[in-house]
Amino acid sequence: MKKGQKLYSIFRFKCPHCHEGAFFESDNPFVFSKLGEVRKSCPVCGRGYHREVGFYYGAMYVSYALAVATFVTVYVAVSVLFPSASAGVLVAAVLGSLVVLGPVLYALSKIIWANLFYSYQGPVTAAPEVKAK
Repeated sequence: MKKGQKLYSIFRFKCPHCHEGAFFESDNPFVFSKLGEVRKSCPVCGRGYHREVGFYYGAMYVSYALAVATFVTVYVAVSVLFPSASAGVLVAAVLGSLVVLGPVLYALSKIIWANLFYSYQGPVTAAPEVKAK
């Protein structure tokens, strides 16, 4: 992965516009006091991260898709690796993985959603009309 690719921004939690500035208030998704708090703007290029009120509500759909993918992956992995596992073990494995990975999935859903609407422009300073107010 290198700058200019959306996966770079997604997996490094970087600005979708310049791929240099931090997207979240905290780089660690397990800091619960700042869980999922998106910065107002990029500290490097100045691009505002909030296009409109409620912009990140759409990330709920991405979060749902990530949770379903996690559910299916864990269910199949446990079923294949432990064929004699009971239903309780399967449920515990799936729920445990969703609880543990919840903050990461939440952060990923927001950065994926932002990357759907912002394109890479490099570390150029944003025009005054797109800077955060």
